[in-house]
Amino acid sequence: MYEAPKNRVFSPSVLPPRLKTILLARVLRHDAHLGMTTLFFADGELRVPRVDLPEGAAVKARIEARDVSVALSRPMDVSILNRLPGEIAELEFLTPPYVRAAFDLGQTRLNALVTRESVERLALVPGLKAWAMIKAVAISDLSQDRAPQPRPWPSDRRTSRERL
Repeated sequence: MYEAPKNRVFSPSVLPPRLKTILLARVLRHDAHLGMTTLFFADGELRVPRVDLPEGAAVKARIEARDVSVALSRPMDVSILNRLPGEIAELEFLTPPYVRAAFDLGQTRLNALVTRESVERLALVPGLKAWAMIKAVAISDLSQDRAPQPRPWPSDRRTSRERL
């Protein structure tokens, strides 16, 4: 078992900022054997530890920016399950060494917290195509959202044009 050192001291000037993204999603399916759940959101799917909600349930998923990594090419041989293609939309230089990289995934804006060294080494700039990677076990605070379920469309309902 790993135990964090108790005498580690952080200076207030180097504490990482608390940045997060809240995604609204629905439970798509469960894999009991692997203990995982697949969520569907506007720009794809996310794998997370099993959520005790029925398929179709609406959930909110919190993703901490510090848990999002950046790759310039499609990541293949990695243990990170969630790999989402997107584009760097914005870089916000914070207190060194931190930089907020905002990913545009399509309909979703996802924050990543990286270092200035990573920005320079990877030559990150707005408009650059990249991959956001999120560990499944890092997606936390999954809670049921109160979003309404869609009403089923009656099969015998016809449009006004069809009645003519």
